[in-house]
Amino acid sequence: MTNKRKELIRTLKFTLFSISAGLIQEGTFLLMYNVLHWDYWPSYLISLVLSVVYNFTVNRKFTFHSAANVPVAMAKVFGYYCVFTPLSTIGGDWLVKQCGWNGNLVQILTMLLNFVTEFLFTRFVVYGKQVDNDGTVPNA
Repeated sequence: MTNKRKELIRTLKFTLFSISAGLIQEGTFLLMYNVLHWDYWPSYLISLVLSVVYNFTVNRKFTFHSAANVPVAMAKVFGYYCVFTPLSTIGGDWLVKQCGWNGNLVQILTMLLNFVTEFLFTRFVVYGKQVDNDGTVPNA
């Protein structure tokens, strides 16, 4: 299989798993924000953490097929979220409270931004050349 085709399939898999992670995130966010009437930031933060744990687990195994050192890979993802989470939590809360934006719209826009930046970070920083090395996908 050509490298272009592998990367296209990898991108599609990441997209599908991210959609399922997005459903987890959106479902828990809607429950806390709209049903329980929690503030934006705790609703967002809890739903984000649940989504990240799920997404990291399935993408490591099924998308990137990586046997890379899991604690190191998790530390890199943790580093990404050390930057993304405060910016998106504070920024999202500011857009909702100070600018009057709809919290559901902010959540969706944040999820889209997260999807794109996380894929690029995971593919090129977390796993880099350590993709397709867990024995389940033959190297081409």
